[in-house]
Amino acid sequence: MIKNFKWLLFASLAFVACNNEDEVVIDANSSNGEALTAGTAVVTKYVALGDSYAAGFSDNALFIEGQKGSYANIMAQQFALKGGGEFKTPLMADNIGGFAGSTTYAPRLYFNGSAPASLASPPFNKASTTTLSPLGGSFNNMGIPGAKSYHLVAQGYGSSAGNPYFLRFASSTSTTVVADAVAQDPTFFSLWIGGNDVLGYATSGGSGVNRTGNLDPRTYLSNDITDPTVFASAYNNIVNAMTAKGAKGVVANLPYVTALPYFTTVPFNPLTASVLGRGNVAVGTATIQGLNLQLYGPLKQALTAFGAGSRIELLSTTAANPLLIVDESLPNLSAQLTLAFTPTLGAQTAAFYGQVFGQARQATKEDLVVLTAQSVIASAPAGVPAPLNVFGVTYPMQDVHVLTKAEVAEVKVATDAYNATIKSVADAKGLAFVELKSVTDQLANGGIVYNNYRVTSAFVTGGMFSLDGVHPSPRGYAIIANLFTDAINAKFGSNFKNKDVSLYRILYPATL
Repeated sequence: MIKNFKWLLFASLAFVACNNEDEVVIDANSSNGEALTAGTAVVTKYVALGDSYAAGFSDNALFIEGQKGSYANIMAQQFALKGGGEFKTPLMADNIGGFAGSTTYAPRLYFNGSAPASLASPPFNKASTTTLSPLGGSFNNMGIPGAKSYHLVAQGYGSSAGNPYFLRFASSTSTTVVADAVAQDPTFFSLWIGGNDVLGYATSGGSGVNRTGNLDPRTYLSNDITDPTVFASAYNNIVNAMTAKGAKGVVANLPYVTALPYFTTVPFNPLTASVLGRGNVAVGTATIQGLNLQLYGPLKQALTAFGAGSRIELLSTTAANPLLIVDESLPNLSAQLTLAFTPTLGAQTAAFYGQVFGQARQATKEDLVVLTAQSVIASAPAGVPAPLNVFGVTYPMQDVHVLTKAEVAEVKVATDAYNATIKSVADAKGLAFVELKSVTDQLANGGIVYNNYRVTSAFVTGGMFSLDGVHPSPRGYAIIANLFTDAINAKFGSNFKNKDVSLYRILYPATL
């Protein structure tokens, strides 16, 4: 009764909504005719430090047009109006994205106007021409996709064992990002780092390790949460190095990555009678009744006997039903379920049911289904026989597909700790401070209005984020640049102009 549900992306997008009553209007006026001044900021030599956001990463790739539209590059354009010098960026070789011969670093995504087959690479008809050959020279934009806080002070990060983006412009394979930045004698710097210290954990559905208490980042893997003390040490070292010769700068705090469309697009409860019946409510109703009789009812009865009946509720024929997921924080009841199902299913099948449902439960609104899971819902798990071979319906979505309530809390606790460090360092060093966390929260709760354009965090349609659900769109980067500029103006008495964000497109087309 339950077959192909890959079209559920339509249902996922249909659940995205924004509240117009909660929108916030941000003043994006220019300097109102005043003579332009840098105030007490000296922007003669500007260097940007950070991760993929500073680099201009968008649509799941780094490419020339995206790099040109990074918030750091937009800021440099404003600085150039008041003495700012050349701002060099280690440009990729084309607008394809990725690296030549690499499958790990894929070409950029584009939207062809229809879902769900729209999120694919454009028909380039050729591979990326960007190689790992060193570019030579120094570069002002030192935003490095994938960089975590401690990577900026790690020797060898620009080697073949480190980061390919930094490898292209590192002064040597043994240098650090901060050392190469300081070597340029900047008079002004921007620093926005720390998102990746929790992002990999979140996007992998919490499949990494929370390293809080582990002070040795050499033991960390890419999907782990960075210990807050490690973050604080790295952050202080970065800022101390950048300000040692009197440079001024601007830093930004971190949003909860869980507010990004990567985590807010796919609903936890897409299973209605209409969806399960592929538009035929009668078929869907019969499917739900069969599931309740053959699976959900017996599961709930068995779990209730073991004091865990709240894990499963019968499916409703009239309301939206939640996905079935694995929650590794739950006590594992595999042995108990195996014993309970053995009389009716036989020992072998009962053992399989016990294994599958020992830590299963239905999702709640506090669980976040990751964006990439939309293509997994209702697909067939490898090697799983019918009738359990339907992800999210008869077979639980796995750890990598869902960030559970407990995992969301871990991300937020770490982020709060990082932000406390960032604000403390900014205050101690007299740096401009950009409050971006509250802006990102608002984007997910009604949106903001900028230059009479309303933007939200809605996937594809919101205007703020690109097609990977994590990185900004061209317009999003312009808004971020303006927020940085506002903070600089407020701190240093400058009046750098804001960019008109209406001049920046929402999404990149197939051809650039």
